[in-house]
Order: sequence, then structure tokens, then C-alpha cells
Amino acid sequence: MLKIRLARGGAKKRPYYSIVVADSHSPRDGRFIEKVGAYNPLLKKDDPLRLVLKAERVTEWLGKGAQPTDRVARFLALQGLATWEHGSNPKKGEPHAKAKERVKEREDRAAYSSPR
Repeated sequence: MLKIRLARGGAKKRPYYSIVVADSHSPRDGRFIEKVGAYNPLLKKDDPLRLVLKAERVTEWLGKGAQPTDRVARFLALQGLATWEHGSNPKKGEPHAKAKERVKEREDRAAYSSPR
């Protein structure tokens, strides 16, 4: 599967990202098919060079079935090239089964050992 995603570059504590089309199995900063843009998070939000995209190439790759990652989908939505909706996860803060078991065991131990 093809992904349109960020590939990190730049020095330590000075990030710079390339927006690339890559196979989903290749490493984050590894081999890619084509570079279709750049993102520099250190620039001000209103700076036109903060996000640079080759719009025609992005639309062509989207037409071929490439899936943007969540962050890239936000960028594409700002440019009007794709739609992005905020995800909804109502179970985000809920503990998993193992954690629930541990809480129940602690409650049982506390109830058993408490003086009556």
C-alpha cells in the first residue's frame, strides 16, 4: 500500500520534514518513490514556506490510491486537496482488561484484610 507521509530530516532539535510517497513497509526516513512537498515546523504558522506542496502530484497519487497519514491529511485539507475529519475514540481513557483485573484484585485484598 502506498502512503503519503512525513520523512524526518534536519539536525537534532531542528526538525525538517519531507512529504513523500512511499511504500507503507519502508522505514520512515528510508526509501521513497517521490518527494511531493516539505514541512518546516520551526517557521511561523503564517509563513508560506512552512508547508510547500506539489498539488498536481499529490492529487495524481491520491487518484492512484495512495493513502495520506493523519498529519498529512490535515495539511492536504488546509490546501483543499483532501478531506480530514477529527477522529473519535470514546474508549481512549478506559483501562484495558488486565488493568481492570488488577484493580479488582486490589479491592478484594483490601476488603479481605480490613478489620471488621
